[in-house]
Amino acid sequence: MNSPLMTQPLFFAGPVPITAPVVVTWMILILVTVLARLATRSLTLVPSTAQAVVETMIGAMDTQINETMQTDPGPYRALIGTIFIYVLVANWSSLVPGIEPPTAHLETDAALALIVFCATILYGVRSRGFAGYLKTFAEPSWVMIPLNLVEQVTRTFSLVVRLFGNVMSGVFIVGIILSLAGLLVPIPLMALDLLTGAVQAYIFAVLSSVFIGAAVGERRTSSQTAYQEPDTP
Repeated sequence: MNSPLMTQPLFFAGPVPITAPVVVTWMILILVTVLARLATRSLTLVPSTAQAVVETMIGAMDTQINETMQTDPGPYRALIGTIFIYVLVANWSSLVPGIEPPTAHLETDAALALIVFCATILYGVRSRGFAGYLKTFAEPSWVMIPLNLVEQVTRTFSLVVRLFGNVMSGVFIVGIILSLAGLLVPIPLMALDLLTGAVQAYIFAVLSSVFIGAAVGERRTSSQTAYQEPDTP
């Protein structure tokens, strides 16, 4: 009997098995890339509706990153924004008949958490230097080194479990009710699934910002001050 956590490959690219979550992820990446290209190919001073939507989204992301990390959002916008958009679209893909969201699979969530884990180290070393980043594990005392090291792993694991558990449970509940009650009854639950998917994407992106912000530190730069206080003469 196969484990429900295992995904059967659809086909093989040489020795590499290609599963349904991988194919859906490719589809999401292509869709988001095409939409982003269409929305930004002709930017104007008087924005179109699509440009206004994109600018609003970027502004909201910058504000959230700045409030969470207390630093200039510029270096982190691409990573945090991409994570949020991917997780959001992946969660909402469950509403398409016949498609199971990639985030309902453990390997996808583990890959996302691993990206955040590596980015935390990269940004921490870039901001503090290699020696300075290592010193953070001895704060507030060298006695805390083992606990701080364990925390690096456990908080990454918590990202995986939180996203996987919430998305998979939503898919199971809607699927069970759909099979028992027909097409119309699960519609309110599907609407709730939309809200849950958005909330989970937001939480994942915010926690990613928190982890990276902790590694980077709270050193304020002139660029951060300029971002926070645009009206200062």
